[in-house]
Amino acid sequence: MKIEEFLTRNPVFTIDEWKDYLASKGSEKQNTRWNLLAYHQDKGRILQIRRGLYATVPAGSSPESFQVDPFLVAAKLKPDSVLALHAALEFHGKAYSTFKRLTYTSAKRSAPLKYQSHEYIRISEQLAFRKNLAGVTTVLRSHIEVRVTNFERTLVDVLHRPDLSGSWEEIWRSLGSIEYFDIEQVIKYVKVLKNATTAARVGFFLDQHTDALLLDNSWIAPLLRLAPRQPHYMDRLNRKDCKLIKDWNLMVPTKILDRSWDELS
Repeated sequence: MKIEEFLTRNPVFTIDEWKDYLASKGSEKQNTRWNLLAYHQDKGRILQIRRGLYATVPAGSSPESFQVDPFLVAAKLKPDSVLALHAALEFHGKAYSTFKRLTYTSAKRSAPLKYQSHEYIRISEQLAFRKNLAGVTTVLRSHIEVRVTNFERTLVDVLHRPDLSGSWEEIWRSLGSIEYFDIEQVIKYVKVLKNATTAARVGFFLDQHTDALLLDNSWIAPLLRLAPRQPHYMDRLNRKDCKLIKDWNLMVPTKILDRSWDELS
């Protein structure tokens, strides 16, 4: 039985994947499956991440010092896991900073996990997104399929939940490093959320980056119609030093308008 074949192709795996592989190789006895798992754990080739989830330690590596790829852990935490928000920015190589907290979406409840140097947080998502995985792309990473929100969905999600995406400097610098958005898709995702503040945040961000993104004027009207009728605060926890941006009825912190962080660069 070629256990090494399985371990090589599965840097992170679930207990069901382990059982299915052994069954495909003729091992039908449950005790044999558990004994083989325990044997390779004792030998330092398998690490338990949490109940039912394991990682392979590459041959020649120390199980005490080996760091499991956190994106693969997040991808395997639930069958429908999707990397989202700042974790998606990091996965795409667009995050200004790296975080020790990774967020993923799933329809299934899951307790937060702390493993090695990372914390994994499950967030709920809109039912309309969940039904057809709108705005989700699949990327093969170390033989494992990782589902992650695309640039357009990530833009909308981050501005919908800035509290989970870092400081405004982090958000602005990260999203600002993306060279292109499919605006029709962006508007589609904004409409799904049905949140006027989010629509205004997205519109304001695009307004601030029109030249860099090479946008014409056609994009603005659909988002303007979704913006709030009365002024909303861009940051509900920070209502000081704000300026009203009339087009979007958005009270924007002056530090964002001035990009005061640039002065410190």
